[in-house]
Amino acid sequence: MRNKKWKYGLASSMVALTTLAAGTASYAATTASQQPPLVMVPGQGGQFQENFSPFSGGALQGTLGLVYQPLFYFNPSGTATPLLGSSFSWSNHSTVLTVNLRKNVKFSNGTAMTSADVVYSFDLLKKYPALDGSGIWKVINNVKAVGPNTVQFDFITANTSYEYYILDTVYIVPQSIWQSVSNPTTALNFSPVGTGPFVLKSFSPEMYQFVANPTYWGGEPKLQTVDFPAYNGNTSTQLALMNNKIDWTGLFIPHINKVYVSRNPKNNHYWFSDFGGANMLYTNLQDPLLKNLAVRQAISLGMNRQVISKLGEYGYEPAATPSGYSLPPAGQSWINPKLPKAFTYNPQKAISILEKAGFTRNAQGIFQTKSGQPLSFSLDVVSGWTDWDADCAIIAKELGQIGIQVNVQQLAFGAYYSALSTGKFQLGMSWSGSGPTPFYMYQSLFMPNGPGNWDHWNNAYTTRELNAYEHSSSPAKQRQAVYALESAMVYSLPYIPLVYGVGWNEYSTQNWVGWPNAQNPYAQGSPWVAPSNGIILSHLRPAK
Repeated sequence: MRNKKWKYGLASSMVALTTLAAGTASYAATTASQQPPLVMVPGQGGQFQENFSPFSGGALQGTLGLVYQPLFYFNPSGTATPLLGSSFSWSNHSTVLTVNLRKNVKFSNGTAMTSADVVYSFDLLKKYPALDGSGIWKVINNVKAVGPNTVQFDFITANTSYEYYILDTVYIVPQSIWQSVSNPTTALNFSPVGTGPFVLKSFSPEMYQFVANPTYWGGEPKLQTVDFPAYNGNTSTQLALMNNKIDWTGLFIPHINKVYVSRNPKNNHYWFSDFGGANMLYTNLQDPLLKNLAVRQAISLGMNRQVISKLGEYGYEPAATPSGYSLPPAGQSWINPKLPKAFTYNPQKAISILEKAGFTRNAQGIFQTKSGQPLSFSLDVVSGWTDWDADCAIIAKELGQIGIQVNVQQLAFGAYYSALSTGKFQLGMSWSGSGPTPFYMYQSLFMPNGPGNWDHWNNAYTTRELNAYEHSSSPAKQRQAVYALESAMVYSLPYIPLVYGVGWNEYSTQNWVGWPNAQNPYAQGSPWVAPSNGIILSHLRPAK
């Protein structure tokens, strides 16, 4: 459950929507009682905090994808799957994006979705900038309806890169409900009304449940009921999976073929697809020691990524390359061929760099500054994410051997996410964003004050190259900008790539079939990824 679109369990507001759409919780078809529910565990964070706001980073899983939908879905191959939109086109020198909407779409309360709802959803981001995490209103100056089924986005300058953010990442809400909400930034939305294939039936801190939406534009799903039970960590979730209590989860499981697949080869399956981005060591550049490039270089040289991959990740996640981005063969043209293709593990060089930078060892063998401040850092990781916990233990041991002390702090997810996203950490292991090209990962990491810039990187050179990519529609010029951003990643080490993240994804075909896999990758398979989670569930059909 490590993806830019999954931000679980951080509800901080006490404000809630009280509008209840008639019939929202009573859609279960008569056949539902004859059909086993699909049990889905996208993440392990203990008891749930009620929050179904599509604008909240703490929204519960299923809010996005099952209930609320964007206009399109871009799967990892870059293919755009129509959802609420049916087609889109650029005009006026790539400064106008026109989207044709799917006709006859209804919200789950029975009201029609029109272009007015789409315009309203984007206008909310303008009115409440805190909701505009991708900075859409920094690049557009107007959104308007052109009839009931067409929406036009007017850009300040040409910026085709924002096609992805506009079409894939903004979830459409009914104006008739949200216009009465006093503050969407704090609303918890206990009664969600969307256009997706499912509706909320019930909630408790231990489990919440969705049922099929009979008015769904794609046809009522054959799957009638989806249960989301609460689990605390990998161990308890794996035990439940082994005992056939879970149909779909995204879990790190050592020796998965032996401990999971072999128990029921006919029905137990997994597909770990490539996300593109890397799991990285985040270095808080507000810390004076970590701001020193020599320290970051030593940390990078002092970690054996092959060991982390083999022992911490059991070989599922390969060692990252210096650019931090993995692409299928068809996308390799985005990788700068002049850059190093692999990290070097060189403890002696790491020690030499620290010595040349003026650091000396204290009595405990830890390098320190001239004033006696030791290179001693806390490393935050999520308790219960057993692979990452193992990775961080390896990192602490290896860096200790070169004179950098690392104290691993295993935190509950809420505390971990809060610490990293607010800059109250020193070192942290975390995921990175991704998108149709490497640009989207770099934009997330390098954009000043951006939502993924947890290291507080602010550099005129990388900002200029981000802008160069955004304001060009030329693939050649965009590629040159990406090359420059890769160089900054390699030589400045604002973030330190460790291993390439994969989409953990285990599923059972005992009751349900139609899952995506390597042979039919119609959606990203991890259960925490939206909107592909809703697309997958709406594709499933009974096994018998």
